[in-house]
Amino acid sequence: MSIVNPTKALILLVGLICLTVLMLAGRIDMDNGVPILTLVIGYAVGNGVGARSGQDSSPIIGRKRDK
Repeated sequence: MSIVNPTKALILLVGLICLTVLMLAGRIDMDNGVPILTLVIGYAVGNGVGARSGQDSSPIIGRKRDK
């Protein structure tokens, strides 16, 4: 497996880091932060599963391309 769409992976990674920092700083309480983190992670996993099943999407993680 390799990262197929590095831009989308970077955006999701930055989002996860920002949400985690905001939750640790107390700006977002845990009751609101955890569902948002779940949403971001679910999007990343669902996007990869959708691409693997043949739906038209740009996956974050996919099979390595043969050269």
